[in-house]
Amino acid sequence: MANQKIIEGKANVVDEIADKMKNAATYVFFEYRGLTVTETNELRRKLRDSDSEFKIYKNTLSKRALNSLNINIDDELNGPKAIAFGKDAVAPIKVLSDFAKEHKALELKIGVVDGEIANQAMLQELASIPSREGLLTMLAGGLMGVVKDLSICLDLYSQDLEK
Repeated sequence: MANQKIIEGKANVVDEIADKMKNAATYVFFEYRGLTVTETNELRRKLRDSDSEFKIYKNTLSKRALNSLNINIDDELNGPKAIAFGKDAVAPIKVLSDFAKEHKALELKIGVVDGEIANQAMLQELASIPSREGLLTMLAGGLMGVVKDLSICLDLYSQDLEK
C-alpha cells in the first residue's frame, strides 16, 4: 500500500495542475522528446516573454486533473508530454508553433482554448492568427484610412460652401 505522504503529494500536484488549467485561457500538450537542455531553456524563455509557461507532469496526474475539470482527452496523453499554460488564448500556441518550425523534435498534440478542445489542425489555424499588437495595428490603419477620407470629404464640402 502506498505511503500516505506520497498520496498527499500526488493529490497536491493534481490540484496544482487543475488550478493552472482553470486560470489559463489556453493550455497545450506537446511532445518535447529530442530537445536539448539549451533548446528547452530557450523555449521556456520565449514562453515567459509571452506571459506563458510550460511544465512537465506525469500523464496520470494530468489525466486526473483533466477529469476533475470534466475534460476528456485521455487518448492523446500517451508518451511523455509537456503542458504550456498561457493567459492569452493564442500567445503560447504561436510561440510553440514558431519554435516547432525551427526544432522538429517539438510537436503540438492537443490543447484546450477557452474551454474548447483544439486538435492539431485547430492549433495550426490559431497559430496563423496575427498577434494582438498586429491586429491592433491593422485596426488603427483601417481607422486612419476612414478618418483621412472623412477629412478630405469635409474639406471639399467646406470649399464648396465658400463658393
